[in-house]
Amino acid sequence: MPVTHAGDIDMYYELHGAGEPLVLIGGLGSDLSQWAWLTDWCAQTHRVLAFDNRGAGRTDKPDAPYTIPMMANDTDALMETVGLSNATILGISMGGRVALDLALEHPDRVAQLILVSTMASARPLTSMSRMEMLSSLSGLIFRGKHPQPRYAFTRQREASRSYDCVDRLSAIHVPTTILHGRRDKIAPLREAEVVRRGIDGSTLVTFGGGHLFFQTRERKWFFDSVTTALTQPA
Repeated sequence: MPVTHAGDIDMYYELHGAGEPLVLIGGLGSDLSQWAWLTDWCAQTHRVLAFDNRGAGRTDKPDAPYTIPMMANDTDALMETVGLSNATILGISMGGRVALDLALEHPDRVAQLILVSTMASARPLTSMSRMEMLSSLSGLIFRGKHPQPRYAFTRQREASRSYDCVDRLSAIHVPTTILHGRRDKIAPLREAEVVRRGIDGSTLVTFGGGHLFFQTRERKWFFDSVTTALTQPA
């Protein structure tokens, strides 16, 4: 079982495929089994590191406060352990905030960013009860193999809702592609536009759906957009 000690916790991870490295960071309440479809697709062309965040899946779930910088440090430590010095970072929802913090605090790790359904701040304009409802619904429809304890979900949610790097976005200097649903009620489109304006040279691609646009009808377009991001010149 691929478990390694990273920082202060044991983390479950998987490596798939061959090629340029890509790190996949999942969202609130999810384990890597829910992203197998994306891992498998990316692994056709890349060496993919997928893992369970602190508090999810088969990674440790301490019942203590979590922060987004803490989870970015987990990612940094895991990349060091498995020998990935630098990679494309693809972060989804909460995982996008982890990716942003990784780019800010560990810039040498990040070759480029692909940010999906995320925002740089979960300030009060976002309904956390709505976020919790969507996460629960997603868990029912796209069920992971390793249910998350309620306390661990709460710890992740608290970390996500307290994070704000809007004023620091200008310090990110890597190619960045933002993929976002125009009907997203969890991370409103205006928040994706904040990220686009904040990161110089970033590109925003919008989709017709909501927070989980990539799960159903728009998956092919999502794949096409990720391919475009991955093949753009550095």
